[in-house]
Amino acid sequence: MTDPVVSLRVPTEEDAYAWHRVFNDPEVMEFHGGKGTELSVYEELTARQRRHDAEHGFCFWTMLDPEGEVMGFTGAQPWADPEFGPVGEIEIGWRLGRAYWGKGYVTAAARTTLERVRGAGVGVVHAMVNARNERSIAVTRRLGMERAETFVVPRSQTRGYRYVLRL
Repeated sequence: MTDPVVSLRVPTEEDAYAWHRVFNDPEVMEFHGGKGTELSVYEELTARQRRHDAEHGFCFWTMLDPEGEVMGFTGAQPWADPEFGPVGEIEIGWRLGRAYWGKGYVTAAARTTLERVRGAGVGVVHAMVNARNERSIAVTRRLGMERAETFVVPRSQTRGYRYVLRL
């Protein structure tokens, strides 16, 4: 199967509104707290991603479908939670609006992400995935990632897996 066409761009200020709209869905947020969040969270997140891109050459990019509509994000960033996880390492991640599930967009965008972070000199990426999130686990498999650890998220007490890929 050929990967679908997906474009990635550094998030704009306007993308905060699009992310807020696309992710305001309990199914999309099932493994991220179960409900949508305030616009201010996405305003801060998109601003942080612009800084990451300026500093590192990569970030969580806005994903656009072939018509230019915002689908979600994928990309990489330094692991942000000091309480657990691969502190100091680069995390690859994604979140996609419900209308775009099952069409190969995340895998295609994640492959582009791997090329870009490799080009920026990153040698290893990690993916932190809720143990019940079969869709994301399937993406890690398609990317060739290997499960390295089972963990429990301190705040939510949910079980997750850390996947690793050497680039």
